[in-house]
Amino acid sequence: MNGPVSLPMTQLKDDTDGMSSLKSMAEKAVVSAGLEEHLQTNTSTTTFTTETSSFFDANAKTDSQQTTQPQTTEITLQPLLGVAPLGPQPLSKEQCYQLAMLEAASHHLPHPSDSERLRHYLPRNPCPTPPYHHQVMPPHMDSVEFFQRLSTETLFFIFYYLEGTKAQYLAAKALKKQSWRFHTKYMMWFQRHEEPKTITDEYEQGTYIYFDYEKWGQRKKEGFTFEYRYLEDRDL
Repeated sequence: MNGPVSLPMTQLKDDTDGMSSLKSMAEKAVVSAGLEEHLQTNTSTTTFTTETSSFFDANAKTDSQQTTQPQTTEITLQPLLGVAPLGPQPLSKEQCYQLAMLEAASHHLPHPSDSERLRHYLPRNPCPTPPYHHQVMPPHMDSVEFFQRLSTETLFFIFYYLEGTKAQYLAAKALKKQSWRFHTKYMMWFQRHEEPKTITDEYEQGTYIYFDYEKWGQRKKEGFTFEYRYLEDRDL
């Protein structure tokens, strides 16, 4: 009577068969807690989510295949090949001659004064002169060689008093050949008296001789700074 309680064999066998697997135990727990409907809903939702994800993955793969374009290769051509696709061709003898003539002509461009008409000298106050004087204008008076034979003061007179004429142009050209340089700010001609003491890319400083057209004479200026931006450096 005081020993352990013995259960009937039929009940013990049923309990052993009922608890034989974990699956049976879980099912019983779900049924006893009333979670059977919730479990079915989650199962269907998981199945729908898996199917939907597979559907979108398939569509994404299809779209990526459709949008994939064939790769292209870019190349860079030299500008010369755009003009001559077959490459540079050697020039003929005639073409080389014409190219040389064009290059020579570009170094001897016409000057606007070349188109001016030759102005004959007309005396303002004609008067009879002895026959041993010149009765006509000497030849080659409109050449640089003739102006180079004139005195410096005569060249200054022609430059300042025959403005806008070919004679002024030739006088300026003759003055430049004598190492005179025109200053566009002071409107005067300058010449180095000695080598400049300071020379930079923008100016040079030293002693200069300049022609004063107001007092009509040459003057010396020491310590003068000649800025190159005021230098008339056109090739006359």
